[in-house]
Amino acid sequence: MPDPVDSRTRSSWIPRGHPISWWTLLITTGAILMTSIDGGILPAVLPAISEEFGLNAAQGGLINSVFFAGLIVGGIAAGWISDRIGTGYRRTWTWNVAMLIGIIGGALTFGFSGGFLAFLLLRIPMGLSRGGSEPINVALVGEWWPKEYRGFAVGVHHTGFPLGQFATGALIAAVLGVAGWREAFLLIPLLGIPIIIGQAFVGTRRNQERVYRWIDDRGLTRPLPELSTRPPSGFWAPVREAMRSPNVRWSVLLIFLFLWGEAGAVTFLTTQFVQHGMSAGQAALLAGASGLTGWVGQVVWGTLSDHTGRKFALRFLIVGWAVSLLAMIVITDPTSAWIVLLFWGLFRNAPFPVVYALLIDSVPRTAGTAMGIMIGVALGVSGLFASAVAGWIIDGWGFTAHYVVLAAVCLLGFVPLARITETVTRHSSRSA
Repeated sequence: MPDPVDSRTRSSWIPRGHPISWWTLLITTGAILMTSIDGGILPAVLPAISEEFGLNAAQGGLINSVFFAGLIVGGIAAGWISDRIGTGYRRTWTWNVAMLIGIIGGALTFGFSGGFLAFLLLRIPMGLSRGGSEPINVALVGEWWPKEYRGFAVGVHHTGFPLGQFATGALIAAVLGVAGWREAFLLIPLLGIPIIIGQAFVGTRRNQERVYRWIDDRGLTRPLPELSTRPPSGFWAPVREAMRSPNVRWSVLLIFLFLWGEAGAVTFLTTQFVQHGMSAGQAALLAGASGLTGWVGQVVWGTLSDHTGRKFALRFLIVGWAVSLLAMIVITDPTSAWIVLLFWGLFRNAPFPVVYALLIDSVPRTAGTAMGIMIGVALGVSGLFASAVAGWIIDGWGFTAHYVVLAAVCLLGFVPLARITETVTRHSSRSA
């Protein structure tokens, strides 16, 4: 495992980066925003799709299963490919291809989804892009910032998720107000095309050399010793190198537990709200309330992990998640829903950038593979099973038991966290 990040090299808590690093952060944050909106389009337009194609609940669920199957393949394959081609500026090439697959998938969904089978098959490239772009995206931002501010950069870049979670409803409502559900999928190419053009101009070898010189001149730590590296030859070399790290193996389990809790909670939030007498529109708006505070949690906890350690931050996040899920038991009206969900937003998305930074710290040469495995396995498997199990618990024992179980699942995260090795060294004073 690489040497831990030494906090003595930091001059302040205010993040410092080359202007190109900030541009990279802006572009990758836009990509995550696109990913978040992509994930929210289908649930928002599923009623209209079901009505047009005459789908039952099982067929509607099949759409999601096909998407997650593509996500699993895309996450693992694209992460591996990006490491094989090369880290640093070379990773831009793989990332643009992964993003382009989603853009083409969105455009084809608009133009060629005349029947249910065609629409179902077009969910495959959307899943491949969703699974493939995120691990490369995270690795990219981590490789263009000083190691001392990696948690901050990954945290800011991940604010695209809560912002997208809150914005999706408004965007889809605007589209459906003037067009049909197919036009909603055009949001993907409209957002994605400027993003990949911007990254193609920014993510060059020459620009990375400028960033590294800037880092060296200020006594900070390069993301990687070299501009670009490749793992040893051999088809499975990136996978073997990534999986040799205990941090990678235990991080997959830790994130799986968080994602299980998230999938179980969000799937039935609107159902719970409607049962308490709220309208469908009001319930949908409240379900996205955590996005208003989610960006705060990601930036704060990501930055904090740079200075106090990744594990230190994750301990608080596990507890925050468990308390938030238990608090959902007392939601009975819009006021209590706003309070609880805004509180949950401070923790909901924050574990992911912290763990991403941990993985880049741990296996910098195969970070794409490591994060692809984590996203593919943790997100894919939890997406396939968590909602079904949660529905079974709610049907049998109600929402109180449902949230108690989800809180317990999150608290199990202390088990893999205890096995993870800290990658940030804490010191109370700077070195000379």
